[in-house]
Amino acid sequence: MSKERIRELLTQLREELGKTDIDADLEKLIGDLDDDIHSAIDDDEDVNAVVERAKELEAGFATNYPTAERVMREVIDTLVRMGI
Repeated sequence: MSKERIRELLTQLREELGKTDIDADLEKLIGDLDDDIHSAIDDDEDVNAVVERAKELEAGFATNYPTAERVMREVIDTLVRMGI
């Protein structure tokens, strides 16, 4: 269930960010993070490094993308609860 929830949240995050203008660098960071999260959850790998990168992105969302920040926080919390 948690893996499916993370996939749903990542889709929601992409949709939310798609409503705004984001620069190419941020879009690449999000895409890389998305790929890393999928790889980690699909292979049941340790996600500590991925969680740290997600936290860095989340902090940057606070001012410009408050809804995306909330979704990212939920992704992080779900990853941590999974304890992969």
